Amino acid sequence: MSDAAQLTTAEVRAAAEAVKAAIDRHLAAITSSAEEGDSGVVAAYEELAAAAIAYDQILYEVYDEVTPFEVPGDEGNGGYVGPDQPEAISVLIRRDYLITDAKRLRAQAERVDSSLVPGGGQDGSGVNAAIGVLFGEYEPDEIAARCEEFGLEEGDSTLWVAAAEPADPGEWLPEPFDGADPQLLICRFDVSEVYDDDLEGLDEEE
Repeated sequence: MSDAAQLTTAEVRAAAEAVKAAIDRHLAAITSSAEEGDSGVVAAYEELAAAAIAYDQILYEVYDEVTPFEVPGDEGNGGYVGPDQPEAISVLIRRDYLITDAKRLRAQAERVDSSLVPGGGQDGSGVNAAIGVLFGEYEPDEIAARCEEFGLEEGDSTLWVAAAEPADPGEWLPEPFDGADPQLLICRFDVSEVYDDDLEGLDEEE
């Protein structure tokens, strides 16, 4: 067996182990929950669904096989209905931040744009201008990595990868998020304190 084949087999095994671990966390969340709609149960459910989808996909890619069950999507309307081989994909990202230090935010913007009046907005005004400068200067990934420098605190974030039709340049820019159809969602990746709290709770139980 080649090194590439061994790596691929190991990836399938890792995906299977991730499903098993997600099942354990989901069961633990359910058995420890005392109320309907518990956020920990919801988070564990979503994690299990994501792990199962990932396993199903890599299983099909490597062995041309599928699992005997279907994971429902978050939209609750029949799951994925897009093409098996989409011609294009759309990547939709949402990242939330708390503005924890407006003065620092403004100071960072002043270093980038000398046209901003030094010391302006110390009472909290001018924040919108500072945000415009910083997000115009830095890539979103860099802002995410350096958010504390900019007086920001990370909140929840999500990334959706959805099937799409090829679009002409500028075609969807007037309404860029109207095409966010959950039924075309191929995979999603969520980051939230909800998940961190679940993991901490399981560590304490162990």
